[in-house]
Amino acid sequence: MQDANELKHILDSRIPLVVIETFEEKKALDVLLRVANKHSKDLYRWSVTEGLSRMSFGPQLVPRGSEHNNAEEALKHIKSQTQPGIYALCDLHPFLADQPNVVRLLKDIALNHFAVPHTLVFLSYQLRLPPELSRYSVSYSLSLPTDDKLMEIIREEAKDWSDRHAGTRVKTDNLTLKKLVSNLQGMSVSDARRLVRGAIWNDGALTEDDLPRINKAKFALLDMEGVMNFEPQTENFSQVGGLHNLKRWLMARREAFCSDDSNLDRPKGILLLGVQGGGKSLAAKAVASLWGIALLRLDVGALYNKYHGETERNLREALKLADAMSPCVLWLDEIEKGMSQGSSDNGTSQRLLGTLLTWMAERRTRVFIVTTSNDISQLPPELIRKGRLDEIFFVDLPDAEVRKDIFAIHLNKRNCLADQFDLQQLSVASEGFSGSEIEQAIVAALYNAASQGKAVDTQLLLQEIASTSPLSVVMAEQINQLRHWAADRTIPA
Repeated sequence: MQDANELKHILDSRIPLVVIETFEEKKALDVLLRVANKHSKDLYRWSVTEGLSRMSFGPQLVPRGSEHNNAEEALKHIKSQTQPGIYALCDLHPFLADQPNVVRLLKDIALNHFAVPHTLVFLSYQLRLPPELSRYSVSYSLSLPTDDKLMEIIREEAKDWSDRHAGTRVKTDNLTLKKLVSNLQGMSVSDARRLVRGAIWNDGALTEDDLPRINKAKFALLDMEGVMNFEPQTENFSQVGGLHNLKRWLMARREAFCSDDSNLDRPKGILLLGVQGGGKSLAAKAVASLWGIALLRLDVGALYNKYHGETERNLREALKLADAMSPCVLWLDEIEKGMSQGSSDNGTSQRLLGTLLTWMAERRTRVFIVTTSNDISQLPPELIRKGRLDEIFFVDLPDAEVRKDIFAIHLNKRNCLADQFDLQQLSVASEGFSGSEIEQAIVAALYNAASQGKAVDTQLLLQEIASTSPLSVVMAEQINQLRHWAADRTIPA
């Protein structure tokens, strides 16, 4: 009803050209038919395969010469009609690029609108009118299903599966259903139905394991692979050593972000600053896992394009996708690469910053921003101030206890029982090592052990640690400067 009322208002406003970009052509035609009946007008549909047909009383080919599939001839027929009508033009976009006669006919019909008020509705998955037509047009987007409608779709698909399997009930629980409805937001009815059906028919159940697959399929349907990456493999915080303050902070805000019923302000985002290899990227992935939502990764440096305006357009498309994937975590990796101060790029980084700041201030969707940076001095203050982001966490080199945890995590991950190693000795020997350097020492020791035909042990690990110069030694001056700067300006993660 909402779509019908809004399209009726557009017709009442005497706008001759209406653009509806949608994959749901049938739904759009159903809405237009209701609008046509309210206005006592005939609805006609044109397509390149079926020509012009009348929809008001069931599909009927329009008689005499106009039934052909030629767009120009069909528009000539419409222009000649003195009885006002609504014409749904399906997939006309290929004819707008290289057929000036088609564009001219469309303009003639629009200019004659107050004499014969035809309304031409362009239905296509993607369409941009030429500049000479755009001033006579309006774009309209079909409304997306509400939470109640999404739940109705889930029940319908569950009932259909049950009916086909001798009344066996679909296995699920209320918490999973609530998360599923939240993750399906932003999808059309038909797309949501397809995703739900695929999840149910896979194993007759809707569980937490289905949510990442549904998010990945949703991302693929939105067709934005070139702008942003969907990260299907998120990390459990149990696989992240240390970062206890960050874990507590996130747990305290999980309900406020994930629940629709919370009266608290929704958290906006965090900046993870720290030493390279300290676990910032791992922590960003773990946020999505902890909150049970999708993770999108945007490499800010990859936004840049040599053509004027394309870089900003890439960012706008990426942010639009993040809104569509809501609720989600948007991970802006190494943000200083694209938003640094003093860049000599003809103002592109400043325009990027302006686009991002505007979106951060105006967004109403549940998109939690996690930015990572190795050099905060390169970032503009307006990006990292309170209100844009909630907090700045410093990911420091791990202390002795955390190093023991990191050794245990990576040894167990590689089927080596951690309790068979002297973790205390390894922790002491690896002072100044980052988490990634500890992991690589274990990997190198495993290679060494395999070449000698024996199992890895504490001694082999100590040898690898002794032969490694960690970044805290190689770049001691820069890292000490960063740690000194962060000591009283950030919260230890």
